[in-house]
Amino acid sequence: MTADPFVDWFRRSSPYIHAHRGRTFVIQFGGEAVADPNFAHLIHDIALLHGLGIRLVLVHGARPQIEERLRQRGVEMSYVHGLRITDAPALLCVKEAAGAVRVDVEALLSLGLANSPMAGARIQVASGNFITARPIGVREGVDYGHTGMVRRVDVQALEQRLRSGAIALIPPIGYSPTGEVFNLSAADVATSVAIALGADKLISLLEGDGILDDQGRLISNLIPAEVDKLVQREEDVGEETRQQLAAAAKACRSGVKRIHLLRRQSDGALLRELFTRDGAGTMLTAEPYEGLRRARLDDVGGILELLAPLEHKGILVRRSREVLETEIDRFTLVERDGMVIACAALYPYPEESMAELACLAVDRDYRNGGRGDTLLKFMEQSAREAAIKNLFVLTTQAAHWFLERGFEPMELDALPMQRRQLYNLQRNSKVFNKAL
Repeated sequence: MTADPFVDWFRRSSPYIHAHRGRTFVIQFGGEAVADPNFAHLIHDIALLHGLGIRLVLVHGARPQIEERLRQRGVEMSYVHGLRITDAPALLCVKEAAGAVRVDVEALLSLGLANSPMAGARIQVASGNFITARPIGVREGVDYGHTGMVRRVDVQALEQRLRSGAIALIPPIGYSPTGEVFNLSAADVATSVAIALGADKLISLLEGDGILDDQGRLISNLIPAEVDKLVQREEDVGEETRQQLAAAAKACRSGVKRIHLLRRQSDGALLRELFTRDGAGTMLTAEPYEGLRRARLDDVGGILELLAPLEHKGILVRRSREVLETEIDRFTLVERDGMVIACAALYPYPEESMAELACLAVDRDYRNGGRGDTLLKFMEQSAREAAIKNLFVLTTQAAHWFLERGFEPMELDALPMQRRQLYNLQRNSKVFNKAL
């Protein structure tokens, strides 16, 4: 039976749909997104998240809209270290632009036309004075005027709106107890809100190409220490991206479990990031997203699922759940986002100073990432630490893979006696050995 790609995708996304329901996500995007003719597509995706039961707080920027109003009034634009100096004329432009952007976003979220992605959505949008701010003040002799920073987030008011089923919409504006208005960084607002709410995710839609490595490739996963190094790469990271990265690291260190940095211009990036295993951008976590570790008893189900296709094809010998449970301490695995994507087992024969490498398997979607080599190197090192001199493997279809990695053909009689007695003549596996 031919698989339906849509059905297959929907089934693959279902674990994420279940996992995200009832969670709190803070999504931040700039005024550039609002000015983009394709902004409606992003709003449709946000509406879909809301329809799937995700509690949403949206934080928008308004930089291009502010700059346009400044130009119209002939007001000078001044930035120092990436922060706008907001004098009285500039503050008027900030308030106008932020209000206009907020109305535009609310209007799109209010759509409900038939035959459109928003049909039947009926989304409530709640804005308000959720942010208490204070002035940045004078730094290095520069008076930033009405440019401020977040002082407090009204968590109780936000929670009330989210519990009612509304999407909370927060502009880059803050208010002081003295009645003053401050121009804020959207990144600062989004980070402060995510930390205060204890959000499950902070998602930032970035302008430009996203977070790239030295070769221009997208970095899929980061931890805060790696972000610190990226921020210092002045020649590669623009000021706005630097602010986003610094804010992301702060959120991560302050307890936000996952921060996602996505290229805003990539249509559908939000959905791909949240509902596919590999995502579409860069994810920041306190601990590595993918790692090598020893298997535990609760990994048996994941290992069985990984091995099943290979067992069905006859590449691996079938192992029952009971056998795996008794031998789980022999297994090492690669885990990605809580899913077992590769594994291997080591069975030592200490009297002969030999060990068998068995059940080396990598999920079909991850077979070009060097994970098999990573597992092999780890198993070789584990064998050496156990005073093993020779590592052998029995295989029916991966002979060349092992030959290319230093294994050599070995006679069946050279196997440890205990292993020789278990040899399956019907499988006729080839035997290879590697001297350690």
